[in-house]
Amino acid sequence: MPQGILQPGKIPDPIEHGTLWDTSIEVQDNGNLGKIPTVFVEEADSQQDEYRETERLLQRTPSFGKTVKFILPPITIEDNAPQEEEMQFFQAVEDVLGGRGYSFKHIFHSNHWIDITDDKLLRKKILRPGRGEDSRPLPGQQVTVYLMGILEDGNLVEKDPKLSFVLDEGDVIQALELGVRSMQLGEVAFLLTNGLYAFGLLGRDPDIPSDASLLYKVTLLEVRDKPSLVALTTADRITLGNQKRECGNFHFEREEFRSAMHSYSQALTILTPNTADPLSSEEEEEIREHRIKCLNNLAATQLKLHHYDDVINSCNAVLEMDTDNAKALYRKGKVMSDYPFTYN
Repeated sequence: MPQGILQPGKIPDPIEHGTLWDTSIEVQDNGNLGKIPTVFVEEADSQQDEYRETERLLQRTPSFGKTVKFILPPITIEDNAPQEEEMQFFQAVEDVLGGRGYSFKHIFHSNHWIDITDDKLLRKKILRPGRGEDSRPLPGQQVTVYLMGILEDGNLVEKDPKLSFVLDEGDVIQALELGVRSMQLGEVAFLLTNGLYAFGLLGRDPDIPSDASLLYKVTLLEVRDKPSLVALTTADRITLGNQKRECGNFHFEREEFRSAMHSYSQALTILTPNTADPLSSEEEEEIREHRIKCLNNLAATQLKLHHYDDVINSCNAVLEMDTDNAKALYRKGKVMSDYPFTYN
């Protein structure tokens, strides 16, 4: 699903270790607890002379009669840094928006913000300039950003210290695609977006309401060329392919069918095995299952766009791997029965 999605991590409570140990043992004596030093125990009268000599020798040692205690230093896991970052973020928001109880409404018409879109529904305010025009990212390049975002009510709904995505591949909302494309390497900026360029009428359950505006603070940390697919391991291909498929699902739910088709096609390209890198039987089966999911989703999208020839091709590709696949059989049959003259 397109970023940014805040996945709040569970911060463990402080852990302390501090244990007191000594060399004495406790015994029950007529209901009363008493301590007997283990370094000296009285024996029967017949052995008193022997033990008196032992005691005399022991008393000459510096440690005689002392209780030994081991106190372990406390170990505490602290998590101050994220809290400080959030405090700094909210302070910057107040400084820019004019204190507590701020509203986004007046910013959409402010002369101190830069319009990224002509409709003034996506705007930017530069907090720290970047390294110059030559450092702007290009379509197809991979960028890494530090991202924090809030709703108008002040709720923090986005936080990702190292969000990476490829520009123009539909992996993030339009506000981030267009906003980051306008930035220079090292630049820090606020991006204010209307719901149109964010999560739209559907919002994002459970934290972002329908048609909600968002304010992001974005730092462009890195710009580099897109990684080569040839260098990806099978596990990396599966992970990246699933991410692209989830992006397609995100667009499909919003009836953005062309964007969904683009994401599913990208997923299939990534999930095409490298012939130079032989797969184990388990890897082949896993790749096959993921390709079937992508092809079925692609066929559903093509059906929405009335691309009937492509629906047949996608379904046939599924049936080559799984002859009894119910979804592929249904969609292929639907096209052949309902639209017999619209495909070749």
